[in-house]
Amino acid sequence: MSRKYAVLFLTLTLTVAACRREQHEAPVPTQPKGPKVASALPENGFKAQISLNGAPTKLRAGERSTVEVHLKNLSDVIWYARGGEINSLPDNRFYLAVGDRWLQSDGKLLTNMDGRYGLDRDLKPSEETTLPLQVTAPGTPGEYQLEVDLVQEQVSWFSDKGSQTAKTKVTVVR
Repeated sequence: MSRKYAVLFLTLTLTVAACRREQHEAPVPTQPKGPKVASALPENGFKAQISLNGAPTKLRAGERSTVEVHLKNLSDVIWYARGGEINSLPDNRFYLAVGDRWLQSDGKLLTNMDGRYGLDRDLKPSEETTLPLQVTAPGTPGEYQLEVDLVQEQVSWFSDKGSQTAKTKVTVVR
């Protein structure tokens, strides 16, 4: 065998051996083990079922009332109440909370910032919880809609990602 073929044979043998070794080695983890650090939910994480238990149908102008909000995680990811197992941020970024807004009878936004109440615990897919949300009726008598949604603070409202909100009609009187 000529020297040229001997070098080619040796190179090919070493390449095949290296490939076989790589197939038998354990895969290298792409993420470090340990607690999940707070972050934004993935796009498929913004799926919730929201319902209101005992929502008021009539309130006085400016009256406060507590509404029970029932939530179910319809996504396939864990909703961490604080956005992760660890959240060392100085603000509430990534926290999950229910919040409400008031709409005029024609559906136009009246106020976007009324009450907020954070999740009381982490929710795995299909898990449910009920939270108390304090709402404050608009100051002017009339017909309104109370809309309740879930938000990942400083990330997005769930409805902006396609999830359904809970709405109820409320008459505000003097």
